[in-house]
Amino acid sequence: MQASTFAVKGGIGFGVQKRTRILNGFGKSKKPSLGLRMIDRSACCGLRTSSTAMETELTGARVGAYGIFRSLAKPRSVKAQATDGDLENVPFTVPQGKSSGTVLPYVGVACLGAILFGYHLGVVNGALEYLAKDLGIVENTVLQGWVVSALLAGATVGSFTGGALADKFGRTRSFQLDAIPLTIGAFLCATAQSVQTMIIGRLLAGIGIGVTSAIVPLYISEISPTEIRGTLGSVNQLFICVGILAALVAGLPLAGNPLWWRTMFGIAILPSILLALGMAVSPESPRWLFQQGKFAEAEKSIRTLFGKERVAEVMHDLTAATQGSTEPEAGWFDLFSSRYWKVVSVGAALFLFQQLAGINAVVYYSTSVFRSAGIASDVAASALVGTANVFGTAVASSLMDRQGRKSLLITSFCGMAASMLLLSLSFTWKVLAPYSGTLAVLGTVLYVLSFSLGAGPVPALLLPEIFASRIRAKAVALSLGMHWISNFVIGLYFLSVVTKFGISSVYLGFATVCLLAVLYIAANVVETKGRSLEEIERALNPAI
Repeated sequence: MQASTFAVKGGIGFGVQKRTRILNGFGKSKKPSLGLRMIDRSACCGLRTSSTAMETELTGARVGAYGIFRSLAKPRSVKAQATDGDLENVPFTVPQGKSSGTVLPYVGVACLGAILFGYHLGVVNGALEYLAKDLGIVENTVLQGWVVSALLAGATVGSFTGGALADKFGRTRSFQLDAIPLTIGAFLCATAQSVQTMIIGRLLAGIGIGVTSAIVPLYISEISPTEIRGTLGSVNQLFICVGILAALVAGLPLAGNPLWWRTMFGIAILPSILLALGMAVSPESPRWLFQQGKFAEAEKSIRTLFGKERVAEVMHDLTAATQGSTEPEAGWFDLFSSRYWKVVSVGAALFLFQQLAGINAVVYYSTSVFRSAGIASDVAASALVGTANVFGTAVASSLMDRQGRKSLLITSFCGMAASMLLLSLSFTWKVLAPYSGTLAVLGTVLYVLSFSLGAGPVPALLLPEIFASRIRAKAVALSLGMHWISNFVIGLYFLSVVTKFGISSVYLGFATVCLLAVLYIAANVVETKGRSLEEIERALNPAI
């Protein structure tokens, strides 16, 4: 969500070699790819690949030579299928060198959307009790539930809208349009004199964060170099955690100033405006520009992001990814076709498991849970949870491109299951009753740490990687729609379910979901670390 955390050895770019031949697990190819040179790399998937000689002359590699590439490029022969889960066994190239381009500032601008995502999710946690008194709904738990869940209902709508906006107007323009409901929603919440106005404000803010939840990971994945895409992609989740933590910390003055809740909501206006201004000067996704036939603009964007020395190779890779395909942009019903449904269902399932494992129930109602467990400073306890979330996600960012996505997911859900089991036992075993408060905090912190190591950051990173370019925006939106629908239901009914079945049974249910997630991931999720988006697309969709 710190620059030092994301330091990458050797820089983020690499130069184009004039004489290139790539020999790898795909066979021989005389085209440059996003990875131009293989180095001895025994640590990667147990593979050891020797350095290759540079042989094929690339004459006149001008930045506008995409036409030559279109006529000469042949997609690599890739045998890995979406159904056999073997993508992690295919060797990959590791780029080297230094780039004259820069990506980090634009990732930072996009992550303002992630901060707003987390902030709007967390801000109601500390403010709900005080705004309920101010708006006269202390005794009406149904309206309080709607204040929480209106955001999620709006986010469900926004997540579906985000994919369509990103496809039609581009990624950067969609961010600018999204700043409108984000700003208006925050203003209405901060100035609300009735619960109706508050719910409308939360609904608009929800639409805004729903759109950002779809386009932030999409934009970051499409502008990031392959070798650090995992790290930069996980920055999205890191800044969501920063936003949640900021909301929890912003609630600390509430005890001395009950009207501070209005300021808490108003704070969100500033990053919304900065997001719109920042995107006005940020480069558009080269992949979207290429798909629109705007080749000159795509070259300019690549030059800004990756450096002028990489324009030819990136344009070549984009051309190779679309070689032989004249298909129009996919419609919503295409996502359910036999060609795409398996990979789309994986994306939807990951977000469903993420939510049914209980994370947002923990975030929304951590204050109430700690209070019932006898913790005196519930706001401070919630801030501790937010800090654990940030720390765990920072660790995950450093591991994403080394350990891989799949292994982090499995480790994460196993840790979450163990933590939920601990929480359940702390409320049922009489021998643990004297320590229930301490165990509630410990179990919750361990759960959040486990979540932030994989279940939190990986799904949003993995989805843009595994979806083909023609369905990417809509498939990401569909998966996030599943995220928000399940999120909405949990936010609306969690306290009612706890009242009926007891917190121990609910936590035991969450533990069961985590174990089911481990089994599903082991059987269906493929590894994508170290692969360019075009390589992954060709591997999962060999017909392209």
